[in-house]
Amino acid sequence: MDTETTYSMPRIGDKAPAFKAVSTQGEIDFPHDFKGQWKILFSHPSDFTPICTSEFVLFGRMDEEFRRLNCRLVGLSIGSLNSHIAWLRTIRDKIQFKGFKNVDIRFPLIADSTMQTARLYGMVQPGESTTAAVRAVFFIDPEDTIRAIIYYPLALGRNFDEIRRVLIALQTIDNFDIALPADWRPGDDIIVPASKTAAGADEAMRDTESGMQCYDWFFCVKPLAKDKVEEALDKKRK
Repeated sequence: MDTETTYSMPRIGDKAPAFKAVSTQGEIDFPHDFKGQWKILFSHPSDFTPICTSEFVLFGRMDEEFRRLNCRLVGLSIGSLNSHIAWLRTIRDKIQFKGFKNVDIRFPLIADSTMQTARLYGMVQPGESTTAAVRAVFFIDPEDTIRAIIYYPLALGRNFDEIRRVLIALQTIDNFDIALPADWRPGDDIIVPASKTAAGADEAMRDTESGMQCYDWFFCVKPLAKDKVEEALDKKRK
């Protein structure tokens, strides 16, 4: 077997690399099995480790919320199916974190003992480890395009508020064909594209009907009500 095989890391805008794998929820064909839905594909370094355990408690607690956002979670680590099953049972039966306990993990956790899928998605990064995946998070849209990627090192647990925020922001960008500023959350102002001419900038400065506010020709914002964002998300769920 060629152990020196290298893979190109998937990038934002690429189609999600396809694969078939065994998981705790049976065999899956990714991303085909989740067509028409958002997908969050994420990796963790190892079963029966404290940081990964804390993350799975929160992933399990948020699974239903992600489903309401038309998004499915799919986990992965370089380990055996038996190890995954035993670990998830331990989480359900014994672990308590942030006040949550008896958390039943119902999303698939892939057993990637050959490291093939982890390498396919650039989850194995030798500067961190050659035998474990880093904490990667891939946001994949209903057309199976990679829309955002977040990587965390082995020693740092993920920010779950940020994972949720990114998913909602990407859906809002698609629903309204807009761009969003730093730290955006539903109800915050959105970005208005910069005018390309001085005349256009002058016209934008005078546009008060939409609530637009321009601080200079390249930086204009306007409101987008939180209820409109939530209504658009609700329509996509139905």
